[in-house]
Amino acid sequence: MKNVLFMTAQDAETAFYEALEKADLDAMMAVWADDDDIVCVHPGGMRLSGVEQVREAWRQIFAGGTTLRVRLRHLRTAGGMTVAVHSVYEQIAVVGESQARHPVVATNIYMRTEQGWRMFAHHASPAPANPDGDTKRRKVLH
Repeated sequence: MKNVLFMTAQDAETAFYEALEKADLDAMMAVWADDDDIVCVHPGGMRLSGVEQVREAWRQIFAGGTTLRVRLRHLRTAGGMTVAVHSVYEQIAVVGESQARHPVVATNIYMRTEQGWRMFAHHASPAPANPDGDTKRRKVLH
């Protein structure tokens, strides 16, 4: 599966969310760069570094057997010839649950490598229920 060539950062991002919804570990890891400098932070989790830690975290998530559906909102992108940064709101639903989960804000960083575009970082954090809401009353730490 690692031989997949993602021609654009958007292709890699599409494959990332498809792998997440299918709970497909091989497809998920095909999106990630094969590099010890990759970083992944799941909501409320610690920073995971390197292929082994990232792979193990996704293996544990997928082993739970939960089927997810992800809808992306408010996509913002920046980048150039070799790096792309995507900021999205992930609206995640668990198949079989009637109540939607709180949204997650995620930053995905992709780099163009000899093997095509690959993910180098995924950082996800809990988000406010209304990303367009008033932020003036919220305490900001940094």
